[in-house]
Amino acid sequence: MEIKTNRLLLRPFAETDAADLYEYARDPRVGPPAGWPPHGSVGESLEVIRTVFAAPHTFAVVDKSSGRVVGSAGFTGKTRPEFPTPNDELGYALSADFWGRGLMPEAVEALLRYAFRDLELACVWCSHYADNPRSRRVIEKSGFSFLFEDMILDGPTGAEKPARFYAMTRGEWEAR
Repeated sequence: MEIKTNRLLLRPFAETDAADLYEYARDPRVGPPAGWPPHGSVGESLEVIRTVFAAPHTFAVVDKSSGRVVGSAGFTGKTRPEFPTPNDELGYALSADFWGRGLMPEAVEALLRYAFRDLELACVWCSHYADNPRSRRVIEKSGFSFLFEDMILDGPTGAEKPARFYAMTRGEWEAR
């Protein structure tokens, strides 16, 4: 399964993507704001590809102009009872070298189309730590509605942190 946008190719991760994944995932500006520690080696990135990124509906974000994997995006398989069902969480990460270009909202738009047309979801939801303004900007640009704030565990520290939750229903997506 591949999803193409003007500037991106979203495709399943391959083991050969480990070096590209490590290149952006080792950056402390990328993982910790999203709730995961920086990768310590290409081997660790390979293990993430084999486990976390092997999940269905998880994509490598490839920059078409360079052919490099510059991020990840897709659905986590997590649901929340307060949202219409079926629902799934959208997650993403992008290399700091590619921030500020509108690439992640472009990927999110393609993934929303995939979620509502192909996966037949009733709702897509996402969240960001309250201290992650970059992720907030992606979510807002993508048209999600803020619903509530809750405390969740931070992966790298194990401490509770405030997170903001957003959702979009199929009806809201169709009405845009």
